This record gives sequence, structure tokens and C-alpha cells, in this order.
Amino acid sequence: MSGQTCMRNCGTKLQSCSCHPTCISLKTCCADYKEYCVEIFPYSGSIFGGTDFVVRDASFNQSSQIVCRFNDDIKTGGYVDENSRGHCISPLLYETGWIPFQMSSDNGTTFSRHGAWLSVHTGKLDSRFKATLVNSTKWQYYGTPKVGGTLQMTWNTSLVRAERVNVELWGYRETGEPYSDYWQAKWEYLYSLARDQPNNGTFSFLPKPAENDFSNWELGCVRVSPSIYPDGMWNVHAVWSEDHALAWHLEEKFRQDSAAWALDKCLAWDQLENKLPYFLNETLDCPCTLAQARADTGRFHTDYGCDLEKGSVCTYHPGSIHCVRAIQASPKYGAGQQCCYDSTGTQVLTADSIGGSTPDRAHDWGSPPYKKPPRVPGDSHWVYDVLSFYYCCLWSDNCHIYFTHRPSSDCRTYLSPKPGVVFGDPHFITFDGVSYSFNGKGEYSLVSSESKQLTVQGRTEPLTLRNGTTVKATKLSAVAMREGSSDIIEVRLGSSQVYLEVLCNQKTLSFTEQSWMDLKGIFVFSPTPKNVTVMFPTGAGVEVRMGDGTMTTTVLLPEEFKDSTVGLLGKMNGDASDDLTASDGQLVSNQSNPEEVFTFGGSWAITNDTSLFTYDSEYLLDTYFHVPRHDPSFVPVFSVPDNQDDPLAQQASEICSGEGSLYCRYDTLVGRDPKLGNATRKSFQSHISLVEDLEQVVSCGWLSPPKDGKKEGTRYLQGATVRLSCNDGYNLEGSEERTCKENGQWSGETTTCVADNNLTGIVVGSVIGGLALITMTAALILQSRKQKRKAAQSDETDGSLAL
Repeated sequence: MSGQTCMRNCGTKLQSCSCHPTCISLKTCCADYKEYCVEIFPYSGSIFGGTDFVVRDASFNQSSQIVCRFNDDIKTGGYVDENSRGHCISPLLYETGWIPFQMSSDNGTTFSRHGAWLSVHTGKLDSRFKATLVNSTKWQYYGTPKVGGTLQMTWNTSLVRAERVNVELWGYRETGEPYSDYWQAKWEYLYSLARDQPNNGTFSFLPKPAENDFSNWELGCVRVSPSIYPDGMWNVHAVWSEDHALAWHLEEKFRQDSAAWALDKCLAWDQLENKLPYFLNETLDCPCTLAQARADTGRFHTDYGCDLEKGSVCTYHPGSIHCVRAIQASPKYGAGQQCCYDSTGTQVLTADSIGGSTPDRAHDWGSPPYKKPPRVPGDSHWVYDVLSFYYCCLWSDNCHIYFTHRPSSDCRTYLSPKPGVVFGDPHFITFDGVSYSFNGKGEYSLVSSESKQLTVQGRTEPLTLRNGTTVKATKLSAVAMREGSSDIIEVRLGSSQVYLEVLCNQKTLSFTEQSWMDLKGIFVFSPTPKNVTVMFPTGAGVEVRMGDGTMTTTVLLPEEFKDSTVGLLGKMNGDASDDLTASDGQLVSNQSNPEEVFTFGGSWAITNDTSLFTYDSEYLLDTYFHVPRHDPSFVPVFSVPDNQDDPLAQQASEICSGEGSLYCRYDTLVGRDPKLGNATRKSFQSHISLVEDLEQVVSCGWLSPPKDGKKEGTRYLQGATVRLSCNDGYNLEGSEERTCKENGQWSGETTTCVADNNLTGIVVGSVIGGLALITMTAALILQSRKQKRKAAQSDETDGSLAL
């Protein structure tokens, strides 16, 4: 049909053309696709807003009046530049992730263009896009003993399009009854620190206590914006600092005695916590070791505030070198879990150290549906977990109050996930440890769990040699996955096969600006073009790594998936004998028979109705969509060639040795590439290391020192020994050493410290002697008083007779 347009039809396949993202590679786009289904640059920015982004591939009239509308209700102003390109300003939001927006060029009368903006948690935003608080510790301790003087902040001047700027303070608070419908999040302009300042990228000032009750705001940000706008105008081009504790503007009473002021706040928080719902029983237990914490990528992710790979700057967790956070917030209360570890890989507990692991009433990264407390990213966490840490621990010495409500999880109930992997040409290791090879060509079910609604599918393609010829072997070229009604994520080899391409609902995602994305029912992390991790609400995780033109895909499933999985990665039930069960329920009788295993693998081919894959090229349509998903005509080489005259035989012997060498030799000799064989060897070894890191560890739980005594040792895992002793003047009864046993119990007897008998005798004797002295003194005083009364009575008698 002629005249079809993408105006208000983005994402739709029309009769004669398409407005769907796949239309670009299929070359079926409507003529105005890029004009109305817009791409923007940059595509991401701070949750606080203020980022100026430009619309690509669309032109505007100089007279156009640009208005952008986010989430169908938040409007910001825009403009047209000298090159006829349209610009918008991102708004302050209370949520992270992709935010749909529409664009109007007629001052908001009609909104015909559509796009999406990525709102980013300020802690995950690159420091280049934030105003920097120089010596941020000084800002947040200002007014405490020996902390004062001038404060300074800096910013990249290109982030504010103006010659002169205003510097404003904005505050955040949450109002209303907690956990009620009236609980609201609120950002508000407070006052200006400076107006009409030159935009030279730096500002210094001498703080003073805020006026007009503004000092009651204890959390906020500094915003730098063009001075042409009125004070506190919302959603203008600006750069923001990170949110922080506003010690520097608190009332004079804080500066006079910060510890006493903070103690009052700490006690008030303590009373509030006693009234709020108990959330600790729904938070995820911490991994026992640092190795487990870094390997359990489906449920835990590095905490940007304490990262081993970035120098272990752990401001709030002294003594720790690395912390992770539970990725998912708890279901009912939106709570979080943080787990920290020392240089030995041991979990640090708050019962032993101020730097210990702590749960959070509000997850730092927020949680869907966001927008309202306690699920506002970053800020809800500040209000309920961080400011209180300042009150009780940093501005005063009352951490025992804080840790009463935020005690560490000691990992006694932690259960490691089970990993399954696909690697090389392709080889499989199931969740229960069965290894086999399946070189089918097609699309197959790797994992399917009906009860958890998780689906992970894999696509294989024939292996192509460097000279362009194909061999009778295949490799994994794409994986697609979904859980419940989440977005569909597909990870596939890029066109040049030197990077991984990530698609969300058939549209390519770019990680050039951000490495982390919050999507619908799913999180995706891609720190490099060859490394992608996908995380689901159930705690399932999928890692995709690329090396030498092949993909290695690892699926990690928590214990809750037990007895619920089927597919090429087997049944996760601890029973290796039933892993190679075909889709019709038939069990492979001889796992060493490659033909029988090949038949088993082919049974797990998916269908057009169940496929999650994207078919955005004629090649994919012809090779997979319009033909059987398991190509019956493709018969691979089933065994490793044994030809001593093979020019690669010597290299294969040198590269491939030890456990897993069979897979390495197959990929070297059949794939005709030693690099491929070496990549397979590394993938196999990496999986073995992962399994070792995730081995279940026995914990005996925290062991307290005896009263009037102390302990040596803070490791509470199997084989660890804790030494106990008593203070001077006390004798130890029970065990001096206790060792964590295999059954999760401590060896020996309960240790107590009893006061020394000689000391007791001395103390008792002194007390008795003191009492006796007091008794004698009292008796003498009473006797003296009695004699005086008698003498007085005698004088009175004599006087009356004389009258």
C-alpha cells in the first residue's frame, strides 16, 4: 500500500513496508522510518536529568518548537540547532532503565516521533558525566571535629551549554507513612549557592548553616545550570553532583557538638526501625567466600562502592577489599543484601567489624516498579540505610545501635548455583556434570523450566575455515533467553565474529555508553564487547563469553530449579544418569555412542512457535526459519581423526593434555585451527575452576567471644579454628580452641570466663571489712548522740526546778 508511514507506527510491520527494528537489515523500512522512529545521542544519562541529547537522522525547521514527553506525562523543552537537528533535555526521574519518549515539533500539539532514553543510577554513571565533589569525604564530614574550611566542586564545562551558570542545592526526602499508599519520594529545589557565575568548571565556597529550616534536609545534590533559567526551574540543561549527606549545611547545633546531634538522630532512627516491618527474613543469604560471591553472577554483582578491580576503595566497609550486592530486591519490601570480604576471601561480619556485610531496607539499585519508596534507585537506600550509618557510625560512635537493625548474614543457609556450559564445537557439560558433544546444525532448547518460566535457546552454524570452506562440525552462534514476561534477550556473534551483539526484543542494544542496563524483568551487563551477563528475577544467570570466533555460554541455576529443568543441559536433580533424556522422554542408553547422542540432541530442536530468535537477514530466514530447525542432512564428524601424518597432530598434542583434552583435539583437528582448540581448552578449564569456586562450603556461624574475654579468628568455615581467652583476673572454663566441623557445629564446649577465686576472696574480705568498719563507726556515733541527749534532759530538769 503506497503512502504508509512510520508516524505513530514504530515497532510495527505494515503491509507494504516495516517500522520494526529488523527492517534496516532486511531492507524493508518505510521511507520515513528514521524520521519518526528516532535514534538519539547520547542515549543515556543521569537519573537526575539535565542531559542534552540530539535526534539523529531527522531534520527540523528552524521555526519548530520542540517539546519532549517522557513516560507519557513528563514534558521538557527542546530546541533546534544551527544544523536543523532537534534536541531534547532529559528529565529528573525516579526510575532507571529505558524510558519511552515522544517528540513534538509544534509546541506539544502532536507527538509524532518516538524513541527511548536510558535513565542511569548516579552511582553507575561514569564520573565524566557528573559534577565532582573535590574531597567528597570533607563535604560529608563538614562540621565534625577538625573538618571545616572551603569546599570545592568541578565539572566538565561542555556538560552545561552556557557562558554563565547558577549553582543550586536540591534536597531529597520521603514523606508519608512508610509502606502505605501515601509514602512519596520528593526532590525539591532548596536554595542557590551562587548565581551568574562564569562557567569555568569550578566553584568554591565557605559553607554556613542553612537558613529557613533548610538544614532539616539531610540528603541532596548540587546542580549547575545555565543562569538564564529562574532558580529551581525543573528539567533544564544541567550537570549534577552525586547525592550525598549534607553535613556542610546542617544547623549550628551540629557544628557545636556533632556527636551529640548525631546520637539523637541515631536514637530516633532506632525507634523508627522498631516500628517498621521486619525485612531480614526475606533477604538472600550471603555467599560464604569471595570466590563464591564473584562466581554466582546470576544473583550477585560487584558493588561499585567497594570493587577489587578498582583499587578496593571501600569507604563504608574498612577492612574489606570487595563487596557484592544481591541483584534482585526482596519481593515484598524491596530490601537488599550486601556481602563484603577481606583479603583472605572470608566474609566480614558486623559482629566483628564496622566494615562488615550489611542488609539494606531499601535496595541501593532500586527495584521495579520504582518511582515510590522504598524502591527509588539510590535515594531510598540513602534515606533508610546510609544516613543512619552516618548518624550512628561515622558522625558518632554508636555502631552497636545500627548493627542491631543491620546485622550481617553469616551464609549458613547459602546454597551455590549449579553451572551448565556449552563451548567449542559445541561441547556440553550438564548441571549434573555429564560431558558430551553434539554437532547438530539448527536451533535447540538448552534449558527449559516450565515452573520457573525460564527458556534458554541456542543456535548453531557450520564451522567455517579461514579459507571460507566449511567442515562437518558446528559451533554455537547465538543464544536467546526469556523468563516469564520479561524482555527477550539474544546474544549472537557479530557480523565480523570478533564481538558479541546483544538484542533486546529484536533491537540491537549499544553498550558504548553504559555497561549495565535495567530492562523489563531482566538485567544485562556487558563490560566489554566480548563479555555479556544476563540476570533474571529467579536468580538464574547466563554468561556469554567470546574467544577466537566461538561463544562459550554458561547457565547458572539456583537450588530452586532442582527437578524442573529439561533440554541439552540436562535435568538438574543431582542424578547424572538421566541427563541425556530426549524430548520424548527416551533415555540415551549408551552415552559413549556419538550417533545415539546426536539423535538425542536433535530431539531438542525448537519450532517457529517457540523460537525466541531474531531473523533479520535472508540468510537467517532461509537457514533456520523456513526449514526444519534441526537439519537432518547435516551429519558431523563423530570422532577425533587419528592420523599421525596430519600436520596439526603435533600441535594438538602440545596444546591438548589432561582432562578435557578430547574436546581440544577434536576442535583442533576437525576445526583445522589450533587457536580454536586452545580456546576450547581454556573454556573447559574455566568451567572446572567455576565448579570449584562454587563448591558448597560448610559454615558453623558466628562464634562470640566469652563475656570478660576475647577471641582470635574471624573465619567460621569448616576447618577454621577460633582461639578464646579471658581478661586478666578471670579463669577460662570450657574450650580454649574451637574448630568448625563438617556437620556445621563447633567442636569443644562453650567457653566462659569466671572470676579468679583469690581475687574473689580479697574482694569479699574487703567488702566484709568495710561493712564492719561502717557498723562500728555507726555504733559510736549513736552512743555519742545518746549521751548528749541524756545531758540535755538533765539540764532541762535543773532549769525547771529553779523557776
